[in-house]
Amino acid sequence: MNTRQQQLDAIDRLLTIMDELRVGCPWDKKQTMQSLRHLTIEETYELGDAILDNDLDEIKKELGDLLLHIVFYAKIGSETKDFDIADVAHSISDKLVDRHPHIYGDIDVADAKEVERNWEKLKLKEGKKSVLEGVPRSLPAMVKASRIQDKVAGVGFDWEEPQQVFEKLQEELGELQDEVNANNQEKIEAEFGDVLFSMINYARFLKVDPESALERTNKKFIKRFQYLESKASTLGKSLSDMTLAEMDVFWEEAKKL
Repeated sequence: MNTRQQQLDAIDRLLTIMDELRVGCPWDKKQTMQSLRHLTIEETYELGDAILDNDLDEIKKELGDLLLHIVFYAKIGSETKDFDIADVAHSISDKLVDRHPHIYGDIDVADAKEVERNWEKLKLKEGKKSVLEGVPRSLPAMVKASRIQDKVAGVGFDWEEPQQVFEKLQEELGELQDEVNANNQEKIEAEFGDVLFSMINYARFLKVDPESALERTNKKFIKRFQYLESKASTLGKSLSDMTLAEMDVFWEEAKKL
């Protein structure tokens, strides 16, 4: 592995390249924080894919892409004299020191759960009116639900046992079925949302990341369905020409791969 000095030299090289690109490259020169935003989100999802695939070489590359974006935003901030990369680094360092009094102060904690509770209390002392203020509005709904539940659990608003959450999930499923039977579309949507929220909460108690779990299932389904398409093509058929029973034969084969 690289020494600390080699690591610092690598960051310095990246900062120098960013300075040069901002001056000399037509594309880099015209970028703004607003124009980079959607690209940053895309890069974050690509990193997430690499992590799910446990592709360490790809993770390294995607981390580099994200680091470039951080350096890019800091460069733009320095041009308007609002902040630079040092301010960014000091900002997060100061936050980490302030929020880890059990490391940099005289607070004792028993476990990671207590660290989380202290973290939320410290954020409220910093001026936040709600523990939910830190949940970005633009997060995808499933990720947002998971973060909301993590946040409120951090201040003690939580179930005590997984069985309680499972019973709540069953209750919500019953309420959904009642509205389906009543054919009340507006309430069906509301109850369906409650079921999903309860499922995400149950996943937390099972120590399962619901976003990762669903994405793994997506990948599994895509692989199996593409196997089905390939087999149909080999037979000179389209899927629309096949019966469900015929398709199911290949689907079962795909599950064994």
